Amino acid sequence: MVVGSVSRGCQVVVIGAGPGGYVAAIRAAQLGKDVILIEKDERLGGVCLNVGCIPSKALIHASDLAEEVRGAANLGITVAGLTVDLPTMVKWKDGIVRRLTGGVKFLCEKNGVEVVRGRAELTSDRTLSVATEGGQVAIQFEAAIIATGSRPMALDGFPHDGETIIGSSEALSLPKIPERMVVIGAGYIGLELGSVYAKLGTKVSIVEFLPELAPALDPEVAKALGKRLKQLGIGLHLGHRALRFEPGNPGVVVAQGPESELRVEADVVMVSTGRVPNSEGLGLDAIGVATDDKGFIKVNDKMQTSVPGIYAIGDVVGGALLAHKAYQEAKVAAEVIAGHPAAFDSAGIPAVIYTDPEVAWVGLSEQQARERGHNVVTGTFPFAASGRAMSLGATEGFVKAIGDAESKQLLGIVAVGRGVSEFIGEATLALEMGAYLEDVGLTIHPHPTMSEALQEAVEAALGKAVHMMNK
Repeated sequence: MVVGSVSRGCQVVVIGAGPGGYVAAIRAAQLGKDVILIEKDERLGGVCLNVGCIPSKALIHASDLAEEVRGAANLGITVAGLTVDLPTMVKWKDGIVRRLTGGVKFLCEKNGVEVVRGRAELTSDRTLSVATEGGQVAIQFEAAIIATGSRPMALDGFPHDGETIIGSSEALSLPKIPERMVVIGAGYIGLELGSVYAKLGTKVSIVEFLPELAPALDPEVAKALGKRLKQLGIGLHLGHRALRFEPGNPGVVVAQGPESELRVEADVVMVSTGRVPNSEGLGLDAIGVATDDKGFIKVNDKMQTSVPGIYAIGDVVGGALLAHKAYQEAKVAAEVIAGHPAAFDSAGIPAVIYTDPEVAWVGLSEQQARERGHNVVTGTFPFAASGRAMSLGATEGFVKAIGDAESKQLLGIVAVGRGVSEFIGEATLALEMGAYLEDVGLTIHPHPTMSEALQEAVEAALGKAVHMMNK
């Protein structure tokens, strides 16, 4: 595409074509801007579409299906000779990724977004250089949006080789089901993919430095997750610091516990200990873009950095490292550049852990609400009392509503159970609109559904529960 050194100009340049970047580029183009989108990888969509949220959810669905088939005898359905063909499963997953990334490419083309492949570096507050296969491309711009995302954090003692010591990306495309896997880190990625391989037949162990699961969430969440992990045969080693990997057949993960050293055999080790921003190598220091001590770019509610005309969105700015947050930040940045009165001002950012059962939450937890001075009232509805949950064989979990005892305003929702990801958006909408407990309680929900547990939980907080005893 590019031969030698080429120069050109545009109104808006976007660096990075992940969920934040491609949305920012498309939205800016919709608003009449001349846009160039720069991406170093062959396919658009970033980590989320290619090696993150989308492919992982595909494998989660497939492993859940295998697990359901194994347990279907309780429903009067017996399946003999169940086998799992991992290469075929991975091929199916890859097909989903190709369709979605192809869709992003199509949308960029139809909206008039020009895509340049290569690595970008800012050379001034209005120019950058892109190293492409064909040479350097110099681009002048009026505004730039940095959307370079994040990457897995490296861990000393566990040198990544892509085969034995892997990250989540490699875990999505293993050539065969490993006999033994150790997952280092009990964050959402470790829990999700660890559960996938446990359901596919791998002996999975999780080593986590913190002394408890999901410490920022309701204690009942950790209890429900821990119970299910145990049922899946996953060894959970909390309060253990992973020290090193000793190669062998099998290899051994060595970790230090509160009282003694732990040694766990592993054919594959997946390191999932957090993520760091992709903010280096962009020329930020040279032009004065401020970052925090972890390398995340500092922005205001208009997604503006410390340098006028330079914006940043998504994982590279920190906060919740979630695609849907990046979507919203992308729209804000594009609209601010186009002169619209936009700002990132959300009442709550929903989050989901796609474990079994799923965990979803939005707004304040009970502890956070108390710390902010609220006199808290809560209501919890267990799925064990839900007709729909019983009919699905999914009675694990609950929905908990958190509200202010005096004003009765809804403050937060936490849910654990099958499909709770599909109705946490309703709770988010309620928070965004400043709903009170009565607003949700008086909203008729379809029966029988899992979503009516939200209404039931709110009614319990109001002391009006019908399908369970009031406190």
